[in-house]
Amino acid sequence: MRIEKLIKKFDVEVRYIHFPLHPETPAEGQALQDLFRCGPEEIATKNARMSELMAAEGLPYSSRSHTYNSRLAQELGSWAVTQPGGDKIHDALYRAYFVECRNVGDIDVLVDVASSVGLPADEARAVLEERRFKDAVDADWAKSHQYGVTGVPTFVAGGYGVVGAQPCAALEQLIGQAGGKIRQG
Repeated sequence: MRIEKLIKKFDVEVRYIHFPLHPETPAEGQALQDLFRCGPEEIATKNARMSELMAAEGLPYSSRSHTYNSRLAQELGSWAVTQPGGDKIHDALYRAYFVECRNVGDIDVLVDVASSVGLPADEARAVLEERRFKDAVDADWAKSHQYGVTGVPTFVAGGYGVVGAQPCAALEQLIGQAGGKIRQG
């Protein structure tokens, strides 16, 4: 994936900052036609465009009909990165949402995703039910607003930023603009 390519090429630290994209989405999800107030043809066009963007980056993607509230997934991700091997959660959540079209707002789905990357299911469930990482995600949301983030993904480096699914070349340019150094050896 693009991020892994950047980490191999540049001496950078990657930090995920969560953003409240459609936080009003109900727990059961929402049809994309309702969210975008359009017909099935426009949703098919949006899915085709996303599929092209993802294919260009070598990422799998399935046509989606619904969006789901990602708040709990963000809380799970915040916890996961504090655990050994937990950084794998981001790819697993991507697959669950964009490939398998699963409801990432459902605790049972999230516990299954956590377990799939080797995280303890019982601890993941407790983290989600007790909302142990609510404050961490609240702080991320505040930081994303401070940065002026309006969409996802947004990439920020050294005060510069780009929004949207960007090709690797655009992200390399961003890192270069921010003074990022190419790894030696």
